[in-house]
Amino acid sequence: MSQDNSTAESPDVGFRMAATIATAESDITADHVVDQVVDELLALIPDGFDRLEAAVAMTVTDETAQVIVSDGERAAQVPLSRRAVELLREARHLAATAAEGPWWRLLAAVSTTGPARVEYDYGTEPFPDHQLFPPQAYLADLLEYPRERVPVWLAAYIGHGDRQVRTPSAAFAAAHADTPAVPAGEGLPPLPVLWARWAVISAAFVAVKSPLGPRVTSALGWFEGRTRSGSTLHRLPHGKAVLSGGIWNAPELDAVYNGGASMPEFYRGAPDWVADPVLSPRAANGLMSFCYWWDGNAWYRGESPDANVVQDALPGVWNDDAVYDVLTQVFDGNASSWLTALIAAAETGTVTRTLLSRSLVGADIDLDSAYFQLILAGVAE
Repeated sequence: MSQDNSTAESPDVGFRMAATIATAESDITADHVVDQVVDELLALIPDGFDRLEAAVAMTVTDETAQVIVSDGERAAQVPLSRRAVELLREARHLAATAAEGPWWRLLAAVSTTGPARVEYDYGTEPFPDHQLFPPQAYLADLLEYPRERVPVWLAAYIGHGDRQVRTPSAAFAAAHADTPAVPAGEGLPPLPVLWARWAVISAAFVAVKSPLGPRVTSALGWFEGRTRSGSTLHRLPHGKAVLSGGIWNAPELDAVYNGGASMPEFYRGAPDWVADPVLSPRAANGLMSFCYWWDGNAWYRGESPDANVVQDALPGVWNDDAVYDVLTQVFDGNASSWLTALIAAAETGTVTRTLLSRSLVGADIDLDSAYFQLILAGVAE
């Protein structure tokens, strides 16, 4: 349930000036104003309810709020009062003097029977889609309240400028510029082996019905890690492939968006088949931090880091031991003695249903879906 209280009007500059003057005269602090916000939120709780939770996102030009009241059994949505909005704007303005700068979201939980809890969101994690404003709102806020540093994901959101986009036309033109690529470095196994290991790990996560972990189709592997790093592996005809993705808060991107460095030339020396349709979605958002391509014989890269630096963005495909460790973790340490044979069979494309059933053990295993992952990957008989 969401309630959007966005306002189309610009912030009241006169109000902000008046608040500043009042602050100077009476030494009002942000904490004092937040206490008033809590009182205002308590006043919003209707009869019959005893608690309220609010998530308010705000910039100098926009605001949106989700306010839910409940009694343990029922829940209802209520609008945020205009007085609460005014107090929140004042509190945010006063908080601008803090080292972190003004918060982007305020999360509050108040109750008629206990103490209030207020938390401030400075963008360490991406905001929920329903509380993410257009880039212009954050740019306006940064003009009003300059910051030394903005979270990498937010800096990319407002300033990527399509610098990681590579259309097929641009890829064709760049591929004939005679710019050399370099080997991808240590760590990445040959494509057939990497693909087989990816598929086995995918099958294991599917077997235990986990929403996490990697997945495969006949030509695509994708992975999103717990640390928000992730990657895609696109297989192309004639034994080629593109592996790209991003490390969460990659130092290279931090240097670009917060330090004014040039965007790395991830596609330097890349062939014309390295283009948007086979790149990680992170490229469209300016959050890709590596791109490698397999030409049928070896992995190559432009100005991406050495492959051993991006391990967090891939499932455990680096060697057989890494695959084995992931599989045992998926099954809570209940490792079957057949796991080693399963990994070897996947790498030679000879997995059978019987071998899989002996390898993946435990209660409520979805063997059929797991085997289908291996069929799609082409590593099952």
